[in-house]
Amino acid sequence: MRIFVEVFSRAAFITPRMLRFLWRFLFVVGFAAITAASVVLWLSPDPLYQFREFVGSGRYHAYDALIRETAAPYNIDPLLIKAMIWRESAFDPDKVGTSGERGLMQVTEAAAADWARAQKIETFVPADLFAPRTNLQVGVWYFAKAWERWKDKDDPLPFALAEYNAGRTRVDRWIAGTNMGEKASAEDLLGAIDFPMTRRYITEIIERYHFYKERADR
Repeated sequence: MRIFVEVFSRAAFITPRMLRFLWRFLFVVGFAAITAASVVLWLSPDPLYQFREFVGSGRYHAYDALIRETAAPYNIDPLLIKAMIWRESAFDPDKVGTSGERGLMQVTEAAAADWARAQKIETFVPADLFAPRTNLQVGVWYFAKAWERWKDKDDPLPFALAEYNAGRTRVDRWIAGTNMGEKASAEDLLGAIDFPMTRRYITEIIERYHFYKERADR
């Protein structure tokens, strides 16, 4: 702003009175913008997220269209996939996890290899997972398989998320630990999970999913 005013102050047609008016105008505009942003953050159910989104240079919405495109064939709500991406990588396509997971949805090499075989893609290499489109194709495909497995549950989402995060074998073990068999509910599952990180993973994604839906984040 100061540079802007200094440039104009050097022009012969700018009088001191006009310069004072310009300063006041820019101050009012800046103050109004800051006030409006503050109100939005204050009213937000998650002001910290809203602030990070604001300063994130569009990264939080960069993949919205691609998410919708990739989720559509599986009839999965793209806002759910977006919530997963937020939790997995904070929308960083170059992220590498502690166990070698890659990209937006933190896909493992094993899951990617299963996808490549299913799709008959012989040229796939793990580095392809850093490409957002490929990463989403693999991640959504893998999650859709988990969703299909648990779709008859009253609340299949915690089951599918648990499988995506920890694997089917562990989910089966946790269900067995409920002593409820096929009647095990989402609440039963959450109570049986002995990985605090997986419980937190499920809870945070579901909360973010509801946040996106309430905000009509489409």
